[in-house]
Amino acid sequence: MNPFVIKIIPLILSFFLGIIFKWLRLLSKDDAPVLLRLVLTITLPALTILSIYRAQLSADMLLIPLSAMLVVFCMYGISSLAGNVLKLPKTTFGSFLVGTMIMNTSYALPFFLARYGNDGFVRASLFDMGNTFLIFTFTYYNAIKFGDNSKSDKVDWSKFLRLPPLWAMILAFIIKGVRLPLPQVSISFLELVGNPTAPLIMIALGLYFEPQLKHMSKALVAIFIRMGLGLCLGLILSAIFGLEGITRTVVIVTSATPIGFNTLIFANLENMDREFAATMVSISILIALFYLPFLIYVFG
Repeated sequence: MNPFVIKIIPLILSFFLGIIFKWLRLLSKDDAPVLLRLVLTITLPALTILSIYRAQLSADMLLIPLSAMLVVFCMYGISSLAGNVLKLPKTTFGSFLVGTMIMNTSYALPFFLARYGNDGFVRASLFDMGNTFLIFTFTYYNAIKFGDNSKSDKVDWSKFLRLPPLWAMILAFIIKGVRLPLPQVSISFLELVGNPTAPLIMIALGLYFEPQLKHMSKALVAIFIRMGLGLCLGLILSAIFGLEGITRTVVIVTSATPIGFNTLIFANLENMDREFAATMVSISILIALFYLPFLIYVFG
């Protein structure tokens, strides 16, 4: 069996494990944010430091977060036009717009880690940083704009600066830049803490899986824009910037990631269409379970 397939199968099984646990009522959808918070604050920063410490860095990596931000801005333009054509209600349009702008880049991290190890993980993390910066700034602003929550009057721009993976990445680049060797005990500790990242992400996404038939056709349009046209944008940007190797693969594939779960958070926070948001996220996650490994195989 192909070594990549062998590494991907446990990730897919972890996703369905989350669904099974929810079905057996051992865990619930409410547990998913707890798992993802654990990843965001503890396991992912540890894995980020270790991966950057071990990775081979290159100049073209600076173009990765820029590519992520360009994809988000392009999604905004495309989805604004599509939403007007579909004539969606304001709160549904808000979920539609925000959903196509938020890339679930954390979903791709386990796949790149399985396929390329530290070099792939670091590049995917850089793309995630560019995407995350706009999630808590430009995208959050649009959630407020098209939501129906009178209590929201401003964007908390400091949210991005409070992200532990960001500071872990900065610390890791400093360590790498000054060539500071990490003691073996530190490496072992980072491995122990960082290793659960991939299964925790996949189990949490399984808990989030909650498809509904309502607005299915419009949800599929949003998914096509996010994952289909996102792929096209990744191809175009990689050609414009002349990207090659793993960097090219990361930009192309990560541009086609599913709709991010922050869509659900913003829909709930700003009183947008929650059911529509849940449908978009769930269906796109299921498609991406097989779509992303296929893209990594093709473009890798």
